[in-house]
Amino acid sequence: MFKNLSRAAAMAGLAAAVFCAAGARAEPLKVGFVYVSPVSEAGWTYQHHLGELELARSLAGRVAVRHVENVAEGPESERVIRDLAQQGHRLIFTTSFGYMDPTLKVARDFPEVRFEHMGGYKSAPNVATYNARFYEGRYLAGLLAGRMSKTGTAGYVAGFPVPEVVQGLNAFTLGMRAANPKAQVRVVWLNSWFDPPRERDAALALIRQGADVVTHHSATSAAVQAAEEQGAMSIPYHSDMRRLAPQGQLTAVTHHWGRFYTEVAQAVLAGRWRASPAWGGLKDGMVRLAPLHPRVPAEVAALVREREQAIVSGTFHPFSGRIVDNEGRQRQAGGVMHEAAIATMDYHVDGVVGAFPKR
Repeated sequence: MFKNLSRAAAMAGLAAAVFCAAGARAEPLKVGFVYVSPVSEAGWTYQHHLGELELARSLAGRVAVRHVENVAEGPESERVIRDLAQQGHRLIFTTSFGYMDPTLKVARDFPEVRFEHMGGYKSAPNVATYNARFYEGRYLAGLLAGRMSKTGTAGYVAGFPVPEVVQGLNAFTLGMRAANPKAQVRVVWLNSWFDPPRERDAALALIRQGADVVTHHSATSAAVQAAEEQGAMSIPYHSDMRRLAPQGQLTAVTHHWGRFYTEVAQAVLAGRWRASPAWGGLKDGMVRLAPLHPRVPAEVAALVREREQAIVSGTFHPFSGRIVDNEGRQRQAGGVMHEAAIATMDYHVDGVVGAFPKR
């Protein structure tokens, strides 16, 4: 009898242990997102938020997501990232270039937390970087602008002269010049990611300088809406903004993060996450072109789609062939530019008006 009681007690203890382990496994993975601007209805942060929502839907019950928006780069971002880690978030996405050093600083104090930093170039055992080949979509946008512009001048509203932005500007210019060798791209550097009034003013200034196509690498739709009001064409960035620019939007270079965010969370849940860099593009669906406006002639649409397929298949690369900067210096004699050179790009290609800004 005592032997049977002992066995029953042992079995009960084992069952309790299994129950507790199952309960522990069932606890959702807390995932945090840090955003540099308000979520809003379009733009950089909006697209990351769509990715966050897709993650929550795809892994419902297995993850608990939370975001903090409008977080300034610098000390404020470090405080927010640290708070998320202290609150039990075991996967944190920091979605702005300027969060790089604060992310690394917090990561040193929380080795059990997995961090994914957007757009940076520094990593750590628990910090990975991710980015997209935005320049692929930018090249196609420039090709389209070159064929559609009547003045041969496009305007580019840009945030900071960091490599990610410079890649896009240069790829857009190369695409535009592939369609019109005399085309020019005028750029206004904001030195800000989120400043709707200045984004609007920059777009208006570029239109006054002869730009009849406006694009941007800034966080909101302000530049696109200004172009629409002035009757100029536009190619939005981040989001499809047809609702805001029904007459002027030719297409949009859109970003899609949901699948990537879901795959990263699955890796953490499965215990197979590694601090390896990710860099997707058109082929991966991370970058896409929105539908072309009906005003785009069929032959131009066919050209854009043909070049898009060439990029996806790997038979064409935006940064291929001889590349010269706008001061006449040869930056590449031929072939395809290495990713390391693209990731550190710090010059304007021929066709961009103005000197490269010093930071």
